[in-house]
Amino acid sequence: MKDSEVGRVKNRAAYFGIFTALALIFSYVETLIPIRFGTPGIKLGLANLVTVIVLFRTGWKDALLLSVTRIILAGFMFGSLFSIVYSLAGGILSLAVMALLERTGKFSTAGVSMAGGVSHNIGQLVVAMAAVKTYQVGYYLPVLLAAGLITGALIGAVAGEVLKRIRNIERI
Repeated sequence: MKDSEVGRVKNRAAYFGIFTALALIFSYVETLIPIRFGTPGIKLGLANLVTVIVLFRTGWKDALLLSVTRIILAGFMFGSLFSIVYSLAGGILSLAVMALLERTGKFSTAGVSMAGGVSHNIGQLVVAMAAVKTYQVGYYLPVLLAAGLITGALIGAVAGEVLKRIRNIERI
């Protein structure tokens, strides 16, 4: 490996560590926010801010690795085995949808994030239906879709602003 390639690998590893730490911090901060939305499973999704930024900056492979790493670590630190399973289902479906939409180049950061928020909730709902072995949990779907759109729009707007500022810094 050439020196320049080694440097790129080291930089990439350092950035991945920073993004993982930031996502874990956001996961922890979210556990401290006393807001309850009245429906189980609804959260703001602060850690997804980092995932959206990584998806747009470095691609779906890095975003997938970050998302899975963060979900497993946060689950062991702040959650449970069930929270890991629910989060992985939602996170993987969400990332797949976001990666497909981002790849088209036809959607804004907020649009991609909104689709991710909705698909995340659908993934978790499917796991919940399988876990309790009833489709009655599906009655939460309209509330979860609305929550996914709202939180996805907020996370996407912030991610778009962060990405814009990163690009401005790189021009200097």
